[in-house]
Amino acid sequence: MTACERRPAAGPVPARVLVVGFARTGESVARVLAGRGSTVVAVDDAPSPEAVERAERAGVDLLVAPGRDAIAGAVRDAELVVASPGVPLSHEVFDVAGGVPVVSEVELAFRLGGPQLVAVTGTNGKTTVTSLVTSMLARSGLRVRAAGNIGYPLVEAVVDAEVDLVVAEVSSFQLALTTSFRPKVGAWLNLAEDHLDWHGDLEEYASAKARIWACQQEGDVAVANAADPGVLARARASSGTLVTFGADDSDVRLVGSALVGPGGSVWADVADLPRAMPHDVSNALAAIAIASSAGGARDACRDALREAAPLAHRVSLVGSVGGVAYLDDSKATTPAAVVAALAGLGRVVLIAGGRNKGLDLRPIADAALGRGGGQAGAQLRAVVAIGEAAGAVSEALAGPWPVEIASSMHEAVVQASALARPGDSVLLSPGCASFDWYRSYEERGDDFVDEVRALSRADDGER
Repeated sequence: MTACERRPAAGPVPARVLVVGFARTGESVARVLAGRGSTVVAVDDAPSPEAVERAERAGVDLLVAPGRDAIAGAVRDAELVVASPGVPLSHEVFDVAGGVPVVSEVELAFRLGGPQLVAVTGTNGKTTVTSLVTSMLARSGLRVRAAGNIGYPLVEAVVDAEVDLVVAEVSSFQLALTTSFRPKVGAWLNLAEDHLDWHGDLEEYASAKARIWACQQEGDVAVANAADPGVLARARASSGTLVTFGADDSDVRLVGSALVGPGGSVWADVADLPRAMPHDVSNALAAIAIASSAGGARDACRDALREAAPLAHRVSLVGSVGGVAYLDDSKATTPAAVVAALAGLGRVVLIAGGRNKGLDLRPIADAALGRGGGQAGAQLRAVVAIGEAAGAVSEALAGPWPVEIASSMHEAVVQASALARPGDSVLLSPGCASFDWYRSYEERGDDFVDEVRALSRADDGER
């Protein structure tokens, strides 16, 4: 486990802070710190006009696209630098920081103190599990707020006097820049290749994830996926109490159709889940393990599972056209996420591609062919490759199925519909980021939904 800087939460705020990146998170950091008396300077290469106005109103000196000398000067005047999520390690602020600490918003939020923290990380399933745990704890009577990478800045949640506990979705970017972050309950769901364009290699990425447990002490809880060897090995180095899920001998496990919680009692049944694909069951087990460790009640957890609708863009059924189901899994930005989606389906025409994050796409084909521990038997009817990575997708997913390339989402849906047969599914599960054609995975998924609906209207018109 990486070394930890032991410090109590709720320490004094630094007098002078430099914030790098002035979008949602950076603005929140600047506003909270300025409200507590810090002098805040922010830098951003391309802030929106609205952000410039908000910086002025908040008394934040915003430097727009500053050169290296200006950044170095701002760093020299600061006691602390707070980097927004996704600020690349190649940014000049890291070169010129010298002895000035550079931390993430997650680290800053912990230092501000406030409610207890439950933190959730993992390559896949973070948002779903964070949402489930928040619902479970709220139904258990706790004043709880979901924050972090889920969309609400953690730094705002921890200063909310109306909140007793915060469930934080935390990314590898945020964890990499922590030095004392210590959640009361820290959960790591799974490990697969992701963000290697930022971290460099899998070991660096995994080391960043492992920081969720680096500062835990006796009395804290480390929740780990026992079915993931990479996660479990690092969990054993935590000083917190280890709670496992996912394997036959885990603390929280599947026994027949029963979701068995700590102590061997049944907390829910697979029949309670609105959808029971393999990753849905795994997410439910993880949520029970986390919520039970944070004070969640069994009946409340079961009720939350029963009423939780799958989140958008996560193997979401768009509709059926000509006997073919169309599924939006635009959130799947890694090959591991694609493999998880395929595991719960039958014959599939897969739409994949976008902007690759330095990841090996071959595990998708391996899983479809039953190689390397994947699903037994080919389940791909065909592949339609899209985006910047279309060539790489075509090469990596070559197999006993046709592979076609589309130059737009419209073309991809048309081609997929021609390749599919009644009883098949057309699945948008890109395995890549969306930033070649779109501003977000949500926008990509929405475009797919629009094209499927247009296809449905055309099909209705032909009858």
